Amino acid sequence: MRSQPQLVLPADLWDREKARGALAARDLAAVIRHFRQYTGASQTAVGSLVGLAQSDISAIERGVRQVQSVTVLTRIAEGLDIPLSLLGLADTAGSGDPPARRNSPVPPLTAARVAGAELEDDVRRREVMAGALGLGASLIAGTGSDAAAAEPAAQNPAASMERALFEPITARPTTLSDLAGGLTSARAMFSGARYADLGRALPSLIATAEATREATTGRTRERAQAGVARAYVLATELAVKQHSEAAWATADRALLAARASGDPKALSDAARVLAITMRRAGRSRAAVDFLTRTATSLVVEKDGRQGDTLAARTCLLMTAAYTAASGGRRSTALDLLQEAEETADRITADRSRSAEPAGLFTISASPAEVSMYRISSLTVLGTPDDAVAYVRRVEPARLANTERVARYLTDTARMWHQLGDGRRTFNALRAIEHTAPEEVRRPAVRTLTADLLYRPGSLAGLQEFAVRTGAVAA
Repeated sequence: MRSQPQLVLPADLWDREKARGALAARDLAAVIRHFRQYTGASQTAVGSLVGLAQSDISAIERGVRQVQSVTVLTRIAEGLDIPLSLLGLADTAGSGDPPARRNSPVPPLTAARVAGAELEDDVRRREVMAGALGLGASLIAGTGSDAAAAEPAAQNPAASMERALFEPITARPTTLSDLAGGLTSARAMFSGARYADLGRALPSLIATAEATREATTGRTRERAQAGVARAYVLATELAVKQHSEAAWATADRALLAARASGDPKALSDAARVLAITMRRAGRSRAAVDFLTRTATSLVVEKDGRQGDTLAARTCLLMTAAYTAASGGRRSTALDLLQEAEETADRITADRSRSAEPAGLFTISASPAEVSMYRISSLTVLGTPDDAVAYVRRVEPARLANTERVARYLTDTARMWHQLGDGRRTFNALRAIEHTAPEEVRRPAVRTLTADLLYRPGSLAGLQEFAVRTGAVAA
């Protein structure tokens, strides 16, 4: 594993007039630029210190993403050694820094350091849920995220879903068969990377699923609970893709409904999207533990099909591997990838009787999928050169659906970008646009496009592509 260099903070880093002004205004873009200028830290290093992805740091630094969450502000302050009081946050230790902390090395990120901020329990999850409910209050009151909620679906596919979480629409109960049909249609929208359509469909789907649940009892209610869980799984997938904090609310609701359903696959679906949400909040260790415990708990029931269970385990292990990699835990990530590959190879021929790919509700399990996760994991670990060999193992035409192809192309674009190959990065981005036009407008992909645009050198057509996809203003 490549070591992370120590960063030395100048004694007056946060005492300089420019820094004080940026902190008082909570101008995080200027704060991060100031930190990087005087420490030489990369965006990846800053992300590691504060528990955010490099793409998120880039978006904040360019002003594309605004940070309003107190939780995220506090993480940034602690990660960059900023006195909390300078950001207008409560500082129980006082507004000043102990002298021993000044002009001293900032320790590189380690698994042990991450663990300290990632203790998962129900109390902590409920605290985070309170933050999600705060988002809901702002939607209802017309402040904060209201502007985002008012955006056209093409610009913010999650807007309608976000508002419906806290201003629910009414719906009538339906039959379990019709509910299953609605879920299948919505999943097809997600699999086809038709996110605007999915965002418009989710409010009615969620309301119908919940109305059906409330109108039933016994085993029928349990099956309806599984439907509710999967509706919220789709909502979480959409929220994550759009970098929406509503993912906390939808993931929590998915997990509650899945537990009430008693369906292990529904629980696996919900566990996976909650873990992704935890990972994006910088709590990778707890997310990995949660995913691996869930994977271990899956057993083949009487008259059950082993292939289905193995496929579900594979999906959870792949997600756990990338989550571990995002937390800098290389050996854990590689071990989980190896286990996922071995499990995928064991998926038996009994799946041949099913027309659907093996896996969970929104992700399939196969050796090609494991190779995709190797590409993304090795790239986020900072060793993209090790990922190149796995690009050749994936045949895009044989992947389960459009969303998966777009994910593969995004992973390869990030890999080539980290390797400094602008031409191949741009080729992958154009392939995403050709395959899934809405995918290329996601915040993470727009950030990658803008990063490529501002690198030295020029690529014919890149400026037009960046404008066309919303990465930069026209």
